[in-house]
Amino acid sequence: MEQLFPDIAAVCLQPGATIRRAMEAIDRLATGIALVVDGDGRLIETVSDGDIRRAILAGYPLTKPVSELATLAGRPSIVPFVAPASTSRAALLELMARTKLLQIPLVDAEGRVVDLALLKQLSLEPERPIEAVIMAGGFGKRLRPLTEDVPKPMLPVGGRPLLEITLEQLRLAGIRSVTVTTHYLPEKITGHFGDGSRFGVDIRYVQESKPMGTAGALSLLERAEEPMLVVNGDVLTDLDYRAMRQFHAENRAAATVAVAPHEIQIPYGVVEHDGSVVTGISEKPVIRHFVNAGIYLIEPRATKLVPRDAVFNMTDLVERLVRAGERVVVFPVREYWVDVGQHADYQRVQQDISQGALRSVRAPIS
Repeated sequence: MEQLFPDIAAVCLQPGATIRRAMEAIDRLATGIALVVDGDGRLIETVSDGDIRRAILAGYPLTKPVSELATLAGRPSIVPFVAPASTSRAALLELMARTKLLQIPLVDAEGRVVDLALLKQLSLEPERPIEAVIMAGGFGKRLRPLTEDVPKPMLPVGGRPLLEITLEQLRLAGIRSVTVTTHYLPEKITGHFGDGSRFGVDIRYVQESKPMGTAGALSLLERAEEPMLVVNGDVLTDLDYRAMRQFHAENRAAATVAVAPHEIQIPYGVVEHDGSVVTGISEKPVIRHFVNAGIYLIEPRATKLVPRDAVFNMTDLVERLVRAGERVVVFPVREYWVDVGQHADYQRVQQDISQGALRSVRAPIS
């Protein structure tokens, strides 16, 4: 049988390799998993993109050995599913359909890893389509005077409108159907993108007659039958949308909220106390939180909770889902992410782009 994954050695790691190295291998090779092997090349365990993100949520450093990841990610270490190297493509597809796996390591008679089967390479069937919605109706008041004559999503970043970069990233993630909600200076957006064919996507527009918040315009859309990706129009990110979709499916969530790490340093010594008794002093401590990244993946049933013709935010929707007992999970952004909301943010992304921070940025389409 022909080799399915020629660079198999690059996706195999020793137990002492760091979590960061596993993450880098997954990103570079676009496999979704890395394989942890012993000195003879026998598979010990697999490490998924989701495992790494769960460890990040738990606050574990990426410098930890990858052999500890199962414990760090809060799951038991299980014997990985493998198949013989001689397994046919048809049989591999049947195994993947039965096990819901996207990757299966292939081993020889001695149990050594010799190949890796990926569903995206074996299957001729396209992924189930999802629609993306880009919320682009805001005024961008905090960025004036830059936004006096142009909506914030159309501000140039690296010589291209921010919205154009977002559309390209969606296309690269296999998303072809995009709805753009507009309100402020909509002609600037519709005039540039048209029906989207020049950018490899099919664009529809929903005009808000009045500002409706970050979720209100969802009530104006036709009811979707598949998960819907909602992205704020002022977000610049390299987020792996395919990984987010897989994470969403694995967690059987009604909604998945992308979150980004954020640190705040208190510029004073913080006095810790028990009543009136001092128990310690922390000098200028750093508080770490995950903040809303403005990217959501929601199931069709979730959109039914959005009221019609009303101001409504995505945070309101999340709260309604939680109160209704629905499962809402967070997906940590470990890729580049900036909310371009203020002048300092805009200046930062211009510098970052010039230094190649965003891998998916190409030359402008002429």
